[in-house]
Amino acid sequence: MYEIVKHIDFCFGHRLLDYDGKCNQPHGHNGRVEIRLASNTLNDAGMVADFRDVRHTMQAWISKHLDHRMILRHDDPLIDAIVELGQHAYVIEENPTTENLARLIFEQTHDQGFPVVAVTLWETTDSYATYAPATTP
Repeated sequence: MYEIVKHIDFCFGHRLLDYDGKCNQPHGHNGRVEIRLASNTLNDAGMVADFRDVRHTMQAWISKHLDHRMILRHDDPLIDAIVELGQHAYVIEENPTTENLARLIFEQTHDQGFPVVAVTLWETTDSYATYAPATTP
């Protein structure tokens, strides 16, 4: 099995609803996503995937949807205030925990056709969550 890893750094804000702790307040992170791709075989160029293609594709998606955005649960009343101020929020169904964001990025990477096996999102320098399905979709 061959494996490659691509890191992409971005900034995001979020808050957790129905949570008894400081993270129920709007706050931000300098995040780092670690995208793991794997394959039993290499392409004609001798690669699992071109690092450049992974970076360009996934950096573009992250920049458009997550970077410097508030990521909020669909029923968060803060969404209306952000939109009213002319700002942008990225809305998801679940609480925007690090675990759920890792899964979201995994799904987007998979949908782009990359052989992704796991995504780790570092929320801080010492805290991260990894999403790796039991079987790759």
